[in-house]
Amino acid sequence: MRMLKTLLLASFCVTYCFAQTESLTIGPADVLHVKVLEAPELEQSGRVTDAGTFPLILGGSVYVAGLTPAKAAEAIEHVLESGQYLLSPHVSVTIEQTTTQNVIVSGSVTNPGSYPVSTPRPVLDVLALAGGLNDFADRRITIERHETKERIEYFVSNKSAVALDGNSLLVYPGDTIFVPRAAIAYALGDVGKPGGYAMTTNDSKLSVLQLVSMAGGTLPTAVPAKARLIRKKADGSYVEFALPLSAMQKGKSSDMQLQADDIIYVPFSYFRSMALGVDSLVAAAASASIYRF
Repeated sequence: MRMLKTLLLASFCVTYCFAQTESLTIGPADVLHVKVLEAPELEQSGRVTDAGTFPLILGGSVYVAGLTPAKAAEAIEHVLESGQYLLSPHVSVTIEQTTTQNVIVSGSVTNPGSYPVSTPRPVLDVLALAGGLNDFADRRITIERHETKERIEYFVSNKSAVALDGNSLLVYPGDTIFVPRAAIAYALGDVGKPGGYAMTTNDSKLSVLQLVSMAGGTLPTAVPAKARLIRKKADGSYVEFALPLSAMQKGKSSDMQLQADDIIYVPFSYFRSMALGVDSLVAAAASASIYRF
C-alpha cells in the first residue's frame, strides 16, 4: 500500500512538475481541470468566471486569472491548507479549453486578425498564421506582452539564415504583434518610373543611387547635376538641398542614405530654368504611385 502511494505521488509529481514549466496563463472563461492527490473526490472541471476566479468544491473561490497552471495549483493548495481542509495537499491544474488566449496580428501583414495560440510559439510561426509580411511592411515589428504590456522591438530579416537563427523570440497567448508600414522615399522628375518606393530592403535603408536605380534611372533628357533633395524636418516643415547626383553616378561623390519621406527631384533639360517650389514637389509626392522595392 505504501509503495502504491509512492508510485501515485511520483506520477502526480510528473504531471505537477510539467505544469510548472508551462508558460500559458489562465484567463476568464477558460475551462480548468483540478485534481487533488489526497482527495480524489475533489477532482473537478469548471470555467473561470469573468472576475477571474475559480469556484472550488471546498474552500470557496480562488483568483487564478493571469496565473500559470502551476501557480494556480499553488494558490489552491494554499486555500485547502489554510482552510484546514487538507494537510499538505498536492494539486495539479490543467487548462482543458482556452477561449481568451489569442494573438492579435495587425498592420502590414497579408491577413491581419486574431489567431488562436494555445502555447508559446516562435514569432515567425505566428506571422505565418497571418500570411506573413505584405509587400509594404517594415521589418521592424513590435510585440506587446499581454500580461506586462512590455513592448519588444524585433527585426524580421529576409535572409533565411539570419531569420531562422534569430527565431528564438517567443510570442505568448494574448500578445499583440504590430507590423508598421515601411517608410517611403520618392524619386520625381525625369526618371524612368517616378513615384514613391517602400524602404523594404533587408536593413530597411535606401540610398540615393539605389532609389534612382529602382525608379528606372535618369533619362537622357535629365539634368542630374541640378538634382535636389527635399527632406521633412521633425516639425513637419521641409528643407531643400542641392544633390550632386551626377557626381554620385560618376563615382566622384559618395552615395548617401535617405530618410523616410525624402524626395529626390531630377529636373528635365527643357525645364532647366524653371524652379519648381518645395510645396509643388511635396504635393506631387503625396499623389505619386507607391512601388515595392
